[in-house]
Amino acid sequence: MKFSQRLYEAAKPIWEKSHSHPFVQGIGDGSLDIEKFKFFMCQDYIYLIDYSRLFALGSLKASDLTTMQVFAKMLHVTLDEEMSLHRAYAKRLGISEEELEATKPAPTTLAYSSYMLNIAQRGSLKELLAAIMPCTWSYYEIGLRLSEIPGAREHEWYGEWIRMYESDEFGAVAQWQIQLIDELTASSTEKELQELEEIFLTTSRFEYMFWDMSFEQTSWPMED
Repeated sequence: MKFSQRLYEAAKPIWEKSHSHPFVQGIGDGSLDIEKFKFFMCQDYIYLIDYSRLFALGSLKASDLTTMQVFAKMLHVTLDEEMSLHRAYAKRLGISEEELEATKPAPTTLAYSSYMLNIAQRGSLKELLAAIMPCTWSYYEIGLRLSEIPGAREHEWYGEWIRMYESDEFGAVAQWQIQLIDELTASSTEKELQELEEIFLTTSRFEYMFWDMSFEQTSWPMED
């Protein structure tokens, strides 16, 4: 069994909870309160800033030019394309660019980003990949599943989001990360694999918590 398949099987119970979360289901059937989605968009925007830093670290830790180039491309795509789409999308939702930039990270956003950056800075490229993969991989799976719901891809507010993450281009990024983790772990010890699996499971849990945070619009206690 490839290590990526082992990761998938280990995280499957967590990912299924994300698939069935009312926030995700609400995107698919169009019933999600738009205010919850606005909260999500703002938090996701500032999350992507730190996620971009992880791609920069990936390029730094890569041992060959091809891998460096791919991480550099993902950094460019996230900063210059995905975040631009977020700004344009947010504008349609009535969220100004100034409001996006002024967003403060909620506790879950801060904990998630800080955990990934800590793992990436302390570890090798394998640890970095294990930390970032659940975001890309699970979003692609969610996009694919939601796109199967009749009318979901054409929804006034949520269709664009679904089309973004079920796209072949986004899927190619997920597949590249899957292939790379398999290559990097081909000669890893069982102890190393267990440590990487725990990182992968931790960020998978954070992904679920991000959906839950967005549904509840959970910020800092003194600001509720």
